[in-house]
Amino acid sequence: MQIIVVGCGNVGSTLTEQLSSEGHNITVIDADNQKLQNLVNSNDVMGVIGNGVSFAVQKEAGVEHAHLLIAVTGSDEVNLLCCLIARKTGGCHTIARVRNPIYSMEIAYIKEELGLSMIVNPELAAAQAMARLLKFPSAITIDTFIKGRVEVVKYRVGADSILCDQTLQQINSRLKADVLICTVERDENVYIPSGNFIIRERDEISIVGTTQKTLAFFKKLGAAVTRARNAMIIGGGEISFYLAKQLLAMGLQIKIIEIDKERCEELSELLPGAVIIHGDGTDRNLLMQEGIMQTEAFVSLTNVDEENIMLSLFAKSLTKAKLITNVHRISYDEIIDSLDIGSVIYPKYLTAENIIKYVRAMDNSLGSNIETLYRLNDNRVEALEFYIKEGSPVVGIPLQNLQIKPNILICAINHRGTITIPGGQSIIQVGDTVIVVTTNTGLNDIRDILK
Repeated sequence: MQIIVVGCGNVGSTLTEQLSSEGHNITVIDADNQKLQNLVNSNDVMGVIGNGVSFAVQKEAGVEHAHLLIAVTGSDEVNLLCCLIARKTGGCHTIARVRNPIYSMEIAYIKEELGLSMIVNPELAAAQAMARLLKFPSAITIDTFIKGRVEVVKYRVGADSILCDQTLQQINSRLKADVLICTVERDENVYIPSGNFIIRERDEISIVGTTQKTLAFFKKLGAAVTRARNAMIIGGGEISFYLAKQLLAMGLQIKIIEIDKERCEELSELLPGAVIIHGDGTDRNLLMQEGIMQTEAFVSLTNVDEENIMLSLFAKSLTKAKLITNVHRISYDEIIDSLDIGSVIYPKYLTAENIIKYVRAMDNSLGSNIETLYRLNDNRVEALEFYIKEGSPVVGIPLQNLQIKPNILICAINHRGTITIPGGQSIIQVGDTVIVVTTNTGLNDIRDILK
């Protein structure tokens, strides 16, 4: 497809790289010549220097023949205007990044009135991911499918775990839990395991199951399943606002430490149920004074990645609190993985996942639609939810008789609200939703799982 990306910041750069790698023709618009050239030089894409709001600039980028325009500049208003002009000029699909909480209350109206195909909010998506983690502190990450009824939970196996040195068959026989271990990450490798695969200490496993059955599985493991009762949040930005609002609704006690006095006053008005502290969240004495030793969850949300990482390391040295670290840049991936600082959230990855899901559904929706897409294990694994339509070649055939490509696992089938972990005799029917996990990234349609 012909896709125009307006803005080459963190989100724009990530999108450009990933969409280009999937074979789309990308043109990037940005007023910063240096940033634009760096992106063009490192990817097989075209670049146009200028303001994305300009009709002439969009025309130079080929908006009249584009299938999709994605506006992800730092300004909500610029993004919305870019999309409006693209709709009027080229009639293409449009996606806008809209971050301001003021607009979040009016998203449906804005989307309808401006004819937007999709609105993405990285900060809100990050806050939702963090809130899910605080419900289930044993998890490293939690991704949801089928409107939250099925979860993929990533968990690190400890030395004293009953999973250690056991095959999957032995684990299923011993625990009798109706969940599925769909991936195992060990050192630099990712596996989609068979029944005779042996789990080892420090493996990071991803478990698929309904919320209730996953909870029962972790109880049998002896892992922590009680959600945090309070949380200390460092930084008072937009993610902090969205997160605190959700956690307050869940009944948690919330304390936010923010260095900007004016922002503290704003948060006090917006979040009357939270305790807002004016101070430097990197000040050791302040953290001790405000009860870091007693907190059950510690969330680092400053605007500086290095500060967030150091704060989480400091909290880890003092407490067994659930740690969540927000990171904007991806260049720290390998270092962060070696630090073992709990759950790390990359807002731009969450945004890219949502947009790529939409692009793939546009690209090919013959036999199914992509309902949900997550990228796991440093983008080496994808978990997708497909809605099965008439004409799909997987319908009515037992799974054991389907010619499924290697490294693809059908993890769950939702048939009229009944969710099952499938076996060889299971049959997919029209109207079902199916969760697929694979290391063969880039699936557009359910038929892509077949040889």
